[in-house]
Order: sequence, then C-alpha cells, then structure tokens
Amino acid sequence: MTWFPLVALVLGPVLLVEALLARYEVMLYTAGWRTPAADLPPGVPYARGAGPDRPPAAYLVYLDGIGKRRFTDTRDGGQLVKALIAAAPDLRVLGQVQPYSPLAAPLADRPVWVRIRRHAGLLLFLHNVMQIFVAADRRYRPLYNRAVGAQIAGQLRRAGYRPDSGIPVVLLSYSGGAQVATGAVPELHARLGAPLLLITLGGFHNGANDLTHALHLHQLTSAHDRIERVGTWLFPQRWRLLRGSGWNRARRAGKVTVHRMDPATHLGRRSYISPHSHRPDGRSHLEHTTDTVLALVRTVTAADAPP
Repeated sequence: MTWFPLVALVLGPVLLVEALLARYEVMLYTAGWRTPAADLPPGVPYARGAGPDRPPAAYLVYLDGIGKRRFTDTRDGGQLVKALIAAAPDLRVLGQVQPYSPLAAPLADRPVWVRIRRHAGLLLFLHNVMQIFVAADRRYRPLYNRAVGAQIAGQLRRAGYRPDSGIPVVLLSYSGGAQVATGAVPELHARLGAPLLLITLGGFHNGANDLTHALHLHQLTSAHDRIERVGTWLFPQRWRLLRGSGWNRARRAGKVTVHRMDPATHLGRRSYISPHSHRPDGRSHLEHTTDTVLALVRTVTAADAPP
C-alpha cells in the first residue's frame, strides 16, 4: 500500500493551504478590510419566479452544495430550482447567494481560481469543503454566520422583501448548504423579522447553530445517503448525548421533522435531484423532491392564501 503515503504527501499541504485560505476570507470580512459584494453582475436577476407586481406567497432561498462556485446554480441545483419555479410560479426564488464565501464572491470568477480550475478543478471543491468546516468551527462560526446571514438578508431586500412584512422566507439547502442555512437564522431574524422555514436536503451540518427563531426544520434524508450520515457521526452536537446543542434543543421543542426520501442517494444517478432515476410510483427523484419541498412550503403559505 505505497500509494497512501504518496496521496497524504500531496493532499496534506493542499488541505493545509485550503484551511488557511478559508479562514483568511472570514477574517477579512470581520476586520472590515474587504466589503462583501452587494450588486449582481448584469443579466443575473435578484430573483426568479413571481414578478414584482404583487407580493409572492413566499421567498425561497436555495443554498447549493459544495459545487456552488458561480452566481448560477450547479447543474443538479439548477434543475431543482427550475422545477420549483415551474410548479409554483407564486414563489420568488433566489439562487445566487454564495454560501461558501463570507465576501459574497463567486470562487470561479476570481482570476487565480480561473487558472486553477483549468488544471486542478478538484481544488474548488476542497475550498468549499473547508469553508463548511470553518463555518462549523466554534471560533469562526459566529463571524461566518453573521457574514452569510447579512448576505442573504441583503439579497432578499434587493429581491423585494420588506422587513416585518410577515411573508415567509424558506431556506432550502442541499448538502453543506445546511450548515449555512442553520447559521443564518439569528441574523435573518434580527434584520428582517421574517418567519423562517428551513428545509435541508441531505443536510451536512454540525448541529451547533441556534434554531430558536426558526418556525420549523424539515429534514429530507435517506437511508442510502452516506454523506449526510457521516455528518451525524462526525459532529458531537448531532449526538443525542449532547442535549444542550442547538440541534437537540430544536428536536425536543418539536421543531425538527424527518422525511424519508428512500431510496434516493446523495449523489449520482439516484440522487435526490436526479431526473433520470424513478421511484416505484413512476415519479423521478427530482419530481418527488420538488413535490415534497412544495408541500412543506405550503404549510407556511396556506394561512396567507386567499379564500
């Protein structure tokens, strides 16, 4: 097994550099040396779906997985967003938030990373993985949560959200986006006073964030999702033994509901967002996930719907 030392020798320094870079960005934000980007590039809408002529039934913010590196969604995430907009045109959907950048700067648009992507695209994924662990680190978590929470609040305002309007905000997160979604709750509550509904899809998060100001969290998961299961093992705050963690307090308060999406997987042709693999009822996994998400969104919009 001579390959293992070689892999460790190569990946070890790379992971160390990535860890330092991930912390560097959140420290730049905290020190005020860099101002987060606020405006979107020309041609990128602040929201899709319901138009500005009347208030939408809800605002849905999609927080993509570690493949997110542009203002546009990943291939799989983009399919889910398009399906949601097509099935629920009364929603105003935001997909441009950068969950892995406290400075709201897309990784693929940075000159250095453009060159890296051409020669070592795996590094972009490693960068975002490291950002998840920075967001979960107790030393940096409050700073990271504040930065991305402020980014989401700013994008919602630009998309037409009026603070204290009572219109629900749904944070739909996939994979590592769940760490950011759960962390953004206190900042969004403070800035917008919005009713907040969280939906995690194969959510990978450490369970430390406070969910007091969330209406509810719906956990969409599957017994075949190995990546989410790793998160439940890896982070002690997800263990039932640590009763004081944010996750366990939310569970005891009845704020967490688990929805089984078996036999979907986290990635691949049978993933939650796959249009190619079908369930016993004939629906694709993408159709099933879309239907499930919209049914959960309607639990917070039904009370405001016209008779």
